[in-house]
Amino acid sequence: MLIATAAQMREIDRAAIQDRGICSTLLMENAAKAVAEACISLVNRRRGGRAAVFCGPGNNGGDGVAAARFLMEAGLEVRAFLVGKREKMTPDCREMESRLRKAGGALEDFAPDAAFASWCLECDVMVDALFGIGLNTPLWGDPYTAVQMMNTCPVPVVAVDIASGVEADTGRILGVAVEADETVTFTCPKAGHVLGQGGLCCGRLTVADIGIPAGLIRGLDETLRAVGPGDIHLPRRARDSYKGDYGKVYILGGSVGYSGAPVFAARAAVRTGAGLVSLGVPAPLWPIAAAKLDEAMAHPLPSGKEGMLSLEATEETLRRLDTCDVCLIGPGLGRGNGVASVVRHILRSTHLPVVLDADGINALEGHIDVLDARGGSFTVLTPHDGEFVRIGGDLSGGQVVRRGARLRAGAQGTPYHRGLPRRHGLYQHHGKSGHGQGGQRRHTGGNHHLSAGAGADGPGGDPHGGMPPRHGG
Repeated sequence: MLIATAAQMREIDRAAIQDRGICSTLLMENAAKAVAEACISLVNRRRGGRAAVFCGPGNNGGDGVAAARFLMEAGLEVRAFLVGKREKMTPDCREMESRLRKAGGALEDFAPDAAFASWCLECDVMVDALFGIGLNTPLWGDPYTAVQMMNTCPVPVVAVDIASGVEADTGRILGVAVEADETVTFTCPKAGHVLGQGGLCCGRLTVADIGIPAGLIRGLDETLRAVGPGDIHLPRRARDSYKGDYGKVYILGGSVGYSGAPVFAARAAVRTGAGLVSLGVPAPLWPIAAAKLDEAMAHPLPSGKEGMLSLEATEETLRRLDTCDVCLIGPGLGRGNGVASVVRHILRSTHLPVVLDADGINALEGHIDVLDARGGSFTVLTPHDGEFVRIGGDLSGGQVVRRGARLRAGAQGTPYHRGLPRRHGLYQHHGKSGHGQGGQRRHTGGNHHLSAGAGADGPGGDPHGGMPPRHGG
């Protein structure tokens, strides 16, 4: 699935409105209907009927104002609040306010006093429509207070397009961010939904079709692509085939104390259809791996006194790779100088497709040139954030996608980092050392934050200028 950057979405909106003649308010109302449907689903499950909609002055806020009207028409008790200055409201946001007023509603000024807090605590759903994909500065003042309020109240939150406080192109948190239960985004997912900490804030992600012509989406440069279950299709096996027809996988992993990771990898390779799976582990682990595996074939490799691979394992591994089709290096290998040398030597010596995971990636720290030396050989890296930092830089600094589209798509539809050769795929996953614990962190106690910054206005308005694109701040 294609993942769009903020710049790409703004261009799509511009082309749809200016080149294709699609009314911007029609797109806004289509977006709002999708948001309202998500809210109604949550409310129905909770058997309630009160909604609070927090709206910024930009087009994301316009989506929220329109959603408030649809929720009213569905029979909910709705209050919409403007978190920002009225003079910064975009034309489309003003139009949605006018339609809300004609329907009997109102866009109230955000005033977080005790009575306001008490009303919100009785809500069944909240809508975060403060900022869209244009936000790039930390939240403060009233927007900060509104975000803290949504995070503190024990009420489900639906975010419009992206959780406010998440930078769309990097997933980094701009001071504080809404911890949404569901995010309704439009046309395409954004990088901030899957990169950095942003994925932890979006909750369940829904991608809504709001009427953008498919041709405008197909014409995008594939900066980033997500590979999901629906993108993987295993062929049906012929009745007269045998296991040798379905590929030979070699897995190099394990060290004393870390026998589980290579065993799980071998089982997964068998389960996903590989015909023959061989697992090379340090000699002390061989009895354990052999006892745990039924179909995959484990064998011992030379090891050092610390229970990790020694340099002597290189020759035997390369010999076995001569009869294989693909290699996985890394699960449970450990981090020692000898291990890193073995990994780098293998990468330089084999032209097989290689998947590098865990300590296989760590072996490249300070030696990223090893990947360059592989030339046209296919290499896939699967780093969590910590491993990515060690080999390619920090994702949290906002320099991955936003500056020069540094993640590029390759021939297989996998993400690529510009610093790597084009045939080196880079899949990011979230492991233990990458993100800590996931899940929601909404609390039920106290509302002391409601008085903070009540008289100030945080970031707001449309940051794009000219005709406001639909996805503006």
